[in-house]
Amino acid sequence: MVRLSPSVHGAGDHGFVPLLVNIAREKGFAAYVGEGANVWPGVHRLDTGALYRLVLEHAAGGLRWHGVAEEGVPFRDITTAIGQGLNIPVRSVSGAEAYFTWFLRFASMDVPTSSAATCKLLGWQPKNPGLLADISTAGYF
Repeated sequence: MVRLSPSVHGAGDHGFVPLLVNIAREKGFAAYVGEGANVWPGVHRLDTGALYRLVLEHAAGGLRWHGVAEEGVPFRDITTAIGQGLNIPVRSVSGAEAYFTWFLRFASMDVPTSSAATCKLLGWQPKNPGLLADISTAGYF
């Protein structure tokens, strides 16, 4: 089993980052909950492909592998990158439910995760851009 980061990003991404971009575009500002210090791990889509290949070719069954290139990117930094990409303000929100609606639970998650064991045991080494760099270059805007 491969556990992937909340943000599996890269060109063609249809996950959480495009959703956050669309919410920010609709609301006219990018937002985070509270201090925005909660963290999301991130991994590039191409690095996950390399990980799946290694797991299929070399891993014993029944084990868990973490597909994480960055252990924890602060949510405030993610929304700041989105705000810069859209050229809109970034701020903390009160009444976050009105901003995020059903996505509030995910926007509030603090899920630092390590892939140290995965990297050591499989020799997996993520090589592609990190989440923040990718937000500004992978066509999200």
